[in-house]
Amino acid sequence: MPLPVQTRSRFAFSGKMALLAVISVVLAACSEEAEEAKPVVRPVKVVEIGDAGEARQMNYSGVVRARTEMNLGFRVNGKITERLVNVGDRVKSGDLLARIDATDYDLSVKSAAANLEASERQVETTALVRARAEQLFARKVASQAQLDQATLGHNQAVATRDAASSALSQAKNQVTYTELVADRSGIVAAIAADVGQVVGSGTPVATVAADGEKEVLIAVPEVDVANFKPGMAVKAGFWSDQGLMLDGKVREVAGSAEQPSRTFAVRVSLPNDPRVLLGMTATILASADDAERHMSVPLSALAQKDGGTTVWVVDRDSQTVKSRTITVADFTGEGVRVIGGLKSGDLVVAAGTQFMTEDLKVAISGDVVRQSAATDKTAAAEIVR
Repeated sequence: MPLPVQTRSRFAFSGKMALLAVISVVLAACSEEAEEAKPVVRPVKVVEIGDAGEARQMNYSGVVRARTEMNLGFRVNGKITERLVNVGDRVKSGDLLARIDATDYDLSVKSAAANLEASERQVETTALVRARAEQLFARKVASQAQLDQATLGHNQAVATRDAASSALSQAKNQVTYTELVADRSGIVAAIAADVGQVVGSGTPVATVAADGEKEVLIAVPEVDVANFKPGMAVKAGFWSDQGLMLDGKVREVAGSAEQPSRTFAVRVSLPNDPRVLLGMTATILASADDAERHMSVPLSALAQKDGGTTVWVVDRDSQTVKSRTITVADFTGEGVRVIGGLKSGDLVVAAGTQFMTEDLKVAISGDVVRQSAATDKTAAAEIVR
């Protein structure tokens, strides 16, 4: 039985709509395949590693100080009653710096003097007894034992007198130790105790920077300490006088690193110059005679991969990036110093490393910045157009 005309029209319309839906799905799939096939090219900024050039220049800041600094303290215990100097005062050898209460030590002197007086009277008494025993023994009235006993008593009295004499001298020395005097001429660099404080023997009370040779103390990290040797010639500049530059010499390199900072103390001797004052800020300039030159990259170029430090290097021919593991020497104000993994001429992605993947197609945008391979901590990059 033939279908009504209205029913046939409805079926025809439904078939057309289904056909259109299938065509739309096919076209959308083709469009996605076309988009996936199109390669992604990401614009990047890069830096170029330059030639090593001359030896790397090192500079470290330090403070001018006296080669000899004496931490002076009393040789006896007591309460400080007077302080006669302040920080910055110039003192000469023998100048009085401070006093402590000497009352007890004065009493000790009087007691020791009384003991010595009594001992001397005892020596006189035993001397008379011995002389009398010798006379009686000569007359055969006293025995040898009596003479020996008198002699022994006299010898003991002499020994007691000598001990009392030494005790008196010691007590007098204790009194002189209640005054703190400068051993050498110099400048008072620090005061560690004040009037009213009770100090023990040997407790530092004042620090005196002795006149004479001055030096600069700098802290050098372990990556550079091998470049510093005793006798090495360096240059010393000063923040307060930009035109003052002196020839210095490394005097001492610490044999072990300091625990908090893990740096090595290096002392640089300076020539005698009246313009150099204690406490001035100095900069030590030295050349690092490295067998392998340090290269510099921006901090933003670093990435982490498999627990190691890497950078992304652009292949000039294929214009793709590949990760490369590097060895970091240290961090500076201008970037990161690298001692392994890079060579002159490498193009390193300077920013956006989180978007990089292996063999990603890139396009270099902007100017190429050339980083010197022998850069120091204040070196600037060069723009290559």
